[in-house]
Amino acid sequence: MTDSNCWGDDTPYNYPELVEDLNRLLKLKTLPIGMKRFHSIEQMEQVPKIRRPDPQQKLTTDQVVGQCRWIGYTIGITMENLIGAQCGAVVGLHPTDEEFLSGRNFDGVWYGTLEDSAAHQRAMDCASHGDYPALAVSPLTSGRLDNPDICLIYATPGQMILLINGLQWTGYRKLEFSCVGESACADSWGRALKTGEPSLSIPCYAERKFGGVQDDELLMAIPPSYLPGAIQGLKSLSGNGLRYPIPNHGLELSPAASFARSYG
Repeated sequence: MTDSNCWGDDTPYNYPELVEDLNRLLKLKTLPIGMKRFHSIEQMEQVPKIRRPDPQQKLTTDQVVGQCRWIGYTIGITMENLIGAQCGAVVGLHPTDEEFLSGRNFDGVWYGTLEDSAAHQRAMDCASHGDYPALAVSPLTSGRLDNPDICLIYATPGQMILLINGLQWTGYRKLEFSCVGESACADSWGRALKTGEPSLSIPCYAERKFGGVQDDELLMAIPPSYLPGAIQGLKSLSGNGLRYPIPNHGLELSPAASFARSYG
């Protein structure tokens, strides 16, 4: 399995400016972050001010991402830093081998039969394994990951639908997302790393328990090449009065006046 050939995008995006626009247009409450894989541990460790987890304290990938977006840490990991195969396989640090695909760890915990557990494992979107033994996350505004593979944006449903509307402003296409249930990081960063497409997810139990995801948050993993167009779309929508926060018009008031402002 090979990932999308979108990697190697060396376009010098102005991430502080892009994040400033996102915050102004959507009023995000946590930091948009970047995630990047590396062909060697040595390359990863050259990232400025990178933190390495205590090798005795195994973490979930959710915690690594949470520390980055809530606290602002730049963190580098290898498979040795992660609690198990479920975390590592999604980002390509562990193979989707026979044991992973068996579903034995989920049998009777999240799914009623071993067959169902195995079906869940096969349904997960995971980044390719073998080329990238290390991974780092960092706030986009830090400038420490010059060309991240994907960006992670956490937002409320109201913020997220406008971000999607911004993506669809030009070059419209229907966006389709997935839900594997538990291990929903496969629907976001796993799918985006695998396909190079914007990928929305409902964060799962583990992301909320270990990664600090809030009840009102969705997650979009998106390659950075999509951000300028999405932001331009958001600006255009805002110019039409379609902006966040979305004002409540009222349940009993005729929408005619509001329609007239938008559609003429």
